[in-house]
Amino acid sequence: MVYTNKEYCLEVKGSMACFTRLEMKVERVSYDVITPSAARAIFESIFWKPAIRWNITRIEVLNPIRWLSMKRNEVGSLMSPRSSGLFIENNRQQKSSLLLKDVCYRIFAELEFIPVRNRTEDDKPKATSGSSDENPGKYNAMFERRAKKGQCFNQPYLGCREFSADFTYIENPVKGEGIPEDRDLGYMLYDMDFTNEKDPKPMFFRAIMKQGVLVVPSINSEEVRR
Repeated sequence: MVYTNKEYCLEVKGSMACFTRLEMKVERVSYDVITPSAARAIFESIFWKPAIRWNITRIEVLNPIRWLSMKRNEVGSLMSPRSSGLFIENNRQQKSSLLLKDVCYRIFAELEFIPVRNRTEDDKPKATSGSSDENPGKYNAMFERRAKKGQCFNQPYLGCREFSADFTYIENPVKGEGIPEDRDLGYMLYDMDFTNEKDPKPMFFRAIMKQGVLVVPSINSEEVRR
């Protein structure tokens, strides 16, 4: 059976955001616009199952790109199951950050249904879980119901968890323009390639914003560099 992906739209906004450039190893410097991976995480915070995959297709920048420079306290170590604990005061680091402020995006994404035969063994439904109900319409309805009510599994955020995001479900969206600006954003992080789960690799694409709109290529496109 051939399935057709359904496209959805969310309007997302927040007072601050930071979509960190990978090439910045010490200080946090944000990309000019939300990355596809950060946009995907917002949709997944509302609804995700092993049977679906979110593909970002279009980002409309609704607010002018404005910057904010500030110093932030960060923890310089990670917790580990092998550690006896982490005392934050001994691992605190103050770093400069170049952030975005007062951001607002209209994000389009396709909900792709993954047939059972294409899933890993761990993601396939059990024989007793009602796998006969597996179809894209079921998952479309679940997402629509949650998004319309403003429900989410965890609070959506804009690059960093402390920069929470508000979202609004746009019903019957019309693709339009964003801010009246063209900008070559250079190579931007697309997402992580988890083909090798133990050593995921970043993927990049050439991001060009035209009249406030960033069209995101398909993950299988030649435009995505691995």
